[in-house]
Amino acid sequence: MKSAASSSALESPALRQAMGLAQSGDLVGARALAEAALPASPDPAPLRAFLGMVCARQGALETAAIHLEEASRLRPEDVTIACNRIAIEIDRGRHAEAFGIATMARAAADPSLRIARYRGFVAQTLSRFEEAVEAYAFVIARMPNDVDSLNNLGNARSAVGDLEGALSALERAVALDPAAAPTRLNLALTYRAAGRMAEAEAALRNAARDFPQDPRPLHELYILLKEQARHELALEALEAAADRDPDDMGMQLKLAIEYGILMETDKAEQAYLRVLANRPQEALAYLGLAIHYEHHNRGDELAPLLERAAANAIDAGTRAFLAALDHRRADRFQEALDCLERVPAEIEPERTAHLRAMVLDRLGRADEAFHWIEETGRLHAGHESAPLSRAAQLRAQVRGEIGRMQSDWARGWTPDPAFTEADPVFLLGFPRSGTTLLDTILMGHPDTMVLEEKPALNAVEDAIGGMEALAAMDEGAVRAARAHYFAEVERYGAAPAGRMLIDKSPLYLYKVPLIRRLFPQARIILALRHPCDVLLSCLMSNFRLNRAMSNFLRLEDAADFYDASFAHWERAQALLGVPTRSVVYERLVQDVEAEVRPLFDWLGLSWTAEALDHRRTARERGLITTASYSQVTEPIYQRAAGRWHRYRDHLSSIFPVIAPWAKKFGYEL
Repeated sequence: MKSAASSSALESPALRQAMGLAQSGDLVGARALAEAALPASPDPAPLRAFLGMVCARQGALETAAIHLEEASRLRPEDVTIACNRIAIEIDRGRHAEAFGIATMARAAADPSLRIARYRGFVAQTLSRFEEAVEAYAFVIARMPNDVDSLNNLGNARSAVGDLEGALSALERAVALDPAAAPTRLNLALTYRAAGRMAEAEAALRNAARDFPQDPRPLHELYILLKEQARHELALEALEAAADRDPDDMGMQLKLAIEYGILMETDKAEQAYLRVLANRPQEALAYLGLAIHYEHHNRGDELAPLLERAAANAIDAGTRAFLAALDHRRADRFQEALDCLERVPAEIEPERTAHLRAMVLDRLGRADEAFHWIEETGRLHAGHESAPLSRAAQLRAQVRGEIGRMQSDWARGWTPDPAFTEADPVFLLGFPRSGTTLLDTILMGHPDTMVLEEKPALNAVEDAIGGMEALAAMDEGAVRAARAHYFAEVERYGAAPAGRMLIDKSPLYLYKVPLIRRLFPQARIILALRHPCDVLLSCLMSNFRLNRAMSNFLRLEDAADFYDASFAHWERAQALLGVPTRSVVYERLVQDVEAEVRPLFDWLGLSWTAEALDHRRTARERGLITTASYSQVTEPIYQRAAGRWHRYRDHLSSIFPVIAPWAKKFGYEL
């Protein structure tokens, strides 16, 4: 705060003496002397202004404001008094009052431009961005190279939607002072807001390089890449940001979540534990760790985690959610439901709704369970990634490909090359058809290597340009695509090394043309299950919202996707005839050996009874990435076979769509 005493007032001996005391650090003496002189002063404005300064430095802001208001009344044109009044009101958190003092009329009369800058600042604080733009533009018109005001003008213009104007101001500010890290960051964020993603990414990477201690550019780069679904690069940026500020537990929590999404499970757990070690009352870390334990079939660790949460006074709602998970894993379904009643709506709403549906199903309360199945889908459907739209786009793509699969299209393919390496076996089937149980059994054979739901084939499809490119591929292109596939397989640690490679991904149902083009000797295992049980189970599963799984948020979409997927499969098989062996879920759970032995014979695998111990294999395999993770560690059960009968009334609307498939696969409605 600046002194507001005028030169004429300095002739006052009392004021001169008070100012000397203040300069020497004796604020108490200075204040007492000025207050004593005030009643007899013929010109009290300078003393009032001085007392405002001294009281502010003492922390007596309310008294300072009273003195400065009176000084301003006496000298309304005094810029320094006005500036001090504004500063006091800002310090008091009274931004509206500060804005009322920092009028444009006062700003126009202030050649120092201090009032205009103050006005811009408090206008931004009050989200009065139009006035902020006006104030900062006033400054820039008179001082074009004021870097701070250019930066603030850019931010204010961005807030009112004038992104081009914002970029103009920020680019100019950066050109004047490229060493100003906040301005560089603001420019990058404005590029992103304007949809100029390449420039935003370049600006963030350059800022991260030029300010090697600053985590903010890398954190914003993580957000940008995350928005673009470039998950691996996003994680790299977040890791680098966390390295620069390892004490930021917010970033550690994000790291844990990102590691979980990318199946870096050990790293996810360690990140959650770091958060809890440093921030033991972080509820989100308990929730994340509990879900982590559940997905790892480590249900015995839920109870100790719940005890730790209670010891650290975690809120009752979070503890109720943890307890519900623990009870559900121990088949204490009524206790789980009681706990869910105590979980607030804002805590894991999608997971809570899903868990409620699962528990009600196990309690035999089908109508209530279906309500919560639909509610889970409704909550997921509101995600910012527009899952319903993405799901519809995939269904349209699948149906469009069916129309392109004509005889002359396949006849135009170049002859199949000869290959030395064995082709994979592909395990397909609509999700929730028993593919995870079956791949766990196959995994238990010493001569197999199972690649479980990794996007190796998807990466190749993207690289070659999709199904449109298949007919034009020559021998060299086919060989290159195969090499790409096996490189992806190796990247996922599933190099077969003399063993049979089994690539399990249910929705390769509509990838048969690609499989046949790249792997002429491939065989397919097709998992089948009653369509009603399949679709009910898909609705009841808490899948990640990629564009395929987003089809399971609504019953009608799920049925349409089932119809489109099998129509694609049927058309491709009629055209290309890939050797296929079906495995029926209902027969598998009734007599696993009777269903699996013929499959092993068909694959040329020797019989081994150890493969039937799927529970041992499931425990040894570690993380199970599918929605069946909790079930394959249980004894084989038949309760899910025919479960749809309890939900018949809720499913009847889709019978016209799935009836032809039920009949084809030997099922009754």
